[in-house]
Amino acid sequence: MDLRTIYMGLELSSPIVVSACPLSENLENILHMEDAGAGAVVLFSLFEEQIRREDALMDADLDQRTNVHPDAEGYFPDLEDYHVDSEAYLDLIRQAKARVDIPIIGSLNGISHKGWVDYARQMEEAGADGVEMNIFFIPSEMGISAQEVESRYLDIVRVVKKTVNIPVAVKLNPYFSAMGTMAAGLRDAGADALVLFNRFYQPDIDIENLSLISNLQYSTANEIRLPLLWIAILHGQVPLSLAATTGVQTADEVVKYLLAGADVTMTASSLYKHGIDHLDQMNKDLALWMERHQFSTIDSFRGVMSQKNIADPTAYERANYIKILERQK
Repeated sequence: MDLRTIYMGLELSSPIVVSACPLSENLENILHMEDAGAGAVVLFSLFEEQIRREDALMDADLDQRTNVHPDAEGYFPDLEDYHVDSEAYLDLIRQAKARVDIPIIGSLNGISHKGWVDYARQMEEAGADGVEMNIFFIPSEMGISAQEVESRYLDIVRVVKKTVNIPVAVKLNPYFSAMGTMAAGLRDAGADALVLFNRFYQPDIDIENLSLISNLQYSTANEIRLPLLWIAILHGQVPLSLAATTGVQTADEVVKYLLAGADVTMTASSLYKHGIDHLDQMNKDLALWMERHQFSTIDSFRGVMSQKNIADPTAYERANYIKILERQK
């Protein structure tokens, strides 16, 4: 079976991609990911706060000051909170590109223009095949409008695309009121791909100690339905590569996303649960499914279950919701 696919202009040997996570902080893990069959690796995120903290400390050193700007000292996380500094990040890109043949995609995580342009350029110069922009912005200010939120995303993409020649993916959250219009706007701003969806930090509350609990919950297969819906709707409607990045635990989720119209599927939680070699099993199971259904290539079945291609497009809309409720009577 031919598992090759094209993602934002890059040819991948498999549609199963390692999403941004700390597993890729280690070069040996990246080599292992390639050997296990990853189509590409999105490196762990370089955070805007990290870049700004490093820049502030550098400025302080150049100015021969002991402290950073007064307002900044308590604002930024400690550099010790990050496992790898920005220069080491760029060096990891160089090392990975010297050792593997699969695409290496850098990841930037932030909320403003600060740091994005310079570091996107440096990632390209270090050899990255693409950049994934994780615009992690929660509009908690009561006075901010939906248009202002959307403009922030679009402006950042425009600025970065003017800076680099490598493809740029935007990792989105699912909370835009008009996802189709936003997707089209990002394409007009220069984005090459959309990654659906970002799982925002969602704190819990310790009711005994009256404190916030910060912990990571791995995604599960039952979380695929929202990104599945939007990938199925966007496929063939907006000329962008589409990546699915929630709930990919087995080849079953890979198949579903590809049927909906995804170009690639991204996984990290499954590798924490089952190990990096799980990539090999997922590829084998994907190939077996293709053989059973007589599909010789990914393109031969990609998007056949998208809204554009199914016999009843309303199945992805309100009409199907009403039918489901009626069946419960």
